[in-house]
Amino acid sequence: MKYKSVFDIIGPVMVGPSSSHTAGAARIGRAARNLFGREPSWAEIHLYGSFAKTYKGHGTDVAIVGGLLDYDTDDQRIGKSIETAEKKGMKVSFHEDEAATEHPNTARIKIGDGDGDLELVGISIGGGKVEITELNGFELHLSGNHPAILVMHNDRHGAIASVTQILAKHEINIGRMEVSRKDIGKEALMVIEVDQNVEDEVMRELESASHILQLAKIVD
Repeated sequence: MKYKSVFDIIGPVMVGPSSSHTAGAARIGRAARNLFGREPSWAEIHLYGSFAKTYKGHGTDVAIVGGLLDYDTDDQRIGKSIETAEKKGMKVSFHEDEAATEHPNTARIKIGDGDGDLELVGISIGGGKVEITELNGFELHLSGNHPAILVMHNDRHGAIASVTQILAKHEINIGRMEVSRKDIGKEALMVIEVDQNVEDEVMRELESASHILQLAKIVD
């Protein structure tokens, strides 16, 4: 792995004790919150491998819930996040799962409210860095370390072009793009990492593009 700066090695500014089990966990939770677009009213958190074995001692539980509350990795409120979630009426449950996973620091987060739900799988790869590997049944590779937009769309001719043309018009540069689909002509997902945060005005324009079903974004 190549590191861009010393902070990639020693980890981000954070509430301890662990960059992978605490900071990374907070970023997975916050990614779920961002993709859901609002604070959920309930959360089911399944922990695997090392996460499942040490989550209480390393603060993985409070970190994930802190992320769901939109706390950053250095937010001192993380330590009280579960209490805060309870006061807000958020129902949170943790499950230690024994299923084998490709990475030891894996969490499956299911969140929702009366208007919808979301299921996400994230892994903490060390130094506070994370990767989102699954979203609502779609496999993907999203770092969570860069601004990104996720576009659910019908698998039709012109859908990808309509999105990229709007981004080009607003001079938004694409750093990486990944497209997946469940079957020909069915729902598909675009994951687009960009060089700057996408403004709400651009998101509204993207919503009007052809064959678009749903949009979400991750901000830097």
